Amino acid sequence: MERLTIAIDGPAGAGKSTVARRVAQRLGYLYIDTGAMYRALTLAAQRRGVSPHDEDALAKLARVLTIAFAADGNGQRVLLDGEDVTDAIRAPDVTAEVSHVARHPLVREVMVEKQRELARDGGIVMDGRDIGTHVLPNADIKIYLTASIDERARRRQREMEARGYHVALETVKEEIARRDRLDSERAVAPLQKAADARLLDTTGLSVDDVVEEILAMCRTRGREGE
Repeated sequence: MERLTIAIDGPAGAGKSTVARRVAQRLGYLYIDTGAMYRALTLAAQRRGVSPHDEDALAKLARVLTIAFAADGNGQRVLLDGEDVTDAIRAPDVTAEVSHVARHPLVREVMVEKQRELARDGGIVMDGRDIGTHVLPNADIKIYLTASIDERARRRQREMEARGYHVALETVKEEIARRDRLDSERAVAPLQKAADARLLDTTGLSVDDVVEEILAMCRTRGREGE
């Protein structure tokens, strides 16, 4: 059977990572969380004292970092130069800076090269904000997930609380709105729906509902390719 390339885009808190991870598990594909890659770079920059506004230094750092993914019984771990940083990259101080780091053209150039190499042989589910429009414009299946900002804020708050970070819902909502603005207005590869992407509003839907919808798209694509 053809090993598909699946691109899932959408704003913060839309459920991209959870859905993409489940779809990859069901299909036996590699899940590539591009947001986690930018978070890992942000964490590395913070540890080295590199400013989130220093484009040249960030791009230089991105070139020498090794960012990898490893599956385990609880999902997927993010490895930064061999160190498990799965939890560390979700800290509030990383969240506050990652959009600034990700908006630099030179940084995105380096990271996109890494992402395309990971996707070269297919059999992947990749999520982010510009996958279907920029990173993998020829992906076999493109999905744009969204949800109301209130729903996205509640989801993100639950995720943070599960990791031990207690933040007021209104604060989370303001942060998501700020990230939406930064991601949508950046000069290079802004957050937007690809013209040929399927729009899925996940407000009020369960993760299983969304996963089944995407798997149905994969089955249809598979039949078309026979």
